Amino acid sequence: MSERITNLKPAIDAADGQTAPVIAADHAQLLHSDDPVLAANKRLCYDMYRTVLQAGHADRAPDFIGPNYIQHNPNVVSGVEALQAFIRGSRPQREILPHIELPLVSIIAERDMVNFTFVRTEKDGDGNSYHTSWFDLFRIENGRIVEHWDPAMKSADMLKLDPNDNKIGR
Repeated sequence: MSERITNLKPAIDAADGQTAPVIAADHAQLLHSDDPVLAANKRLCYDMYRTVLQAGHADRAPDFIGPNYIQHNPNVVSGVEALQAFIRGSRPQREILPHIELPLVSIIAERDMVNFTFVRTEKDGDGNSYHTSWFDLFRIENGRIVEHWDPAMKSADMLKLDPNDNKIGR
C-alpha cells in the first residue's frame, strides 16, 4: 500500500446500524513525513503522548512541553506545572511503551501544528458503550509543545479522566 494512503483497519465490530471504528494499522506510517521538521514535530508529540499522557510520567513533561505552555482544555490551567499536577491527579505512573496504546486513527502535521485523532469508547446515559472520535491538537515552537486543544467539556469528572481507560473493548 502506498505511504500516501493511510492503512486503516477495523478496530472492533460495529454495533447494529453503526459503522465500525477504524484505526491506523501502522504508527510508523503515520509518523513519516518527507519534511524533516514535520516528522520531528510528529515524533515530539507522539513521544510526549506515550511518555506523559499514556505512561503518566509527569516529571518528564518539561522534556516535551515549553515553559509558557498554553492549555485550552477548560479543566486545566495553562503552564507546565499545572499539566504535571493534572497528570499526577488523573492517572497512575506506568511503563513507557514504544507505541501509543489508544486507538489512533491519524497524525496530521502542517506548519507548526500536529493533530492526533483517536477512537474513544464512551458510555451513553443508559450505560451502553459506544465509539466516538477524540482529537488532541498541539502547536510546536522551538522543539517544544507550547499549546494544546482538545474537545473536553468543563466538568469535575474530566479532572480525574485517564484517557487510557477509554480503549476499545473496555
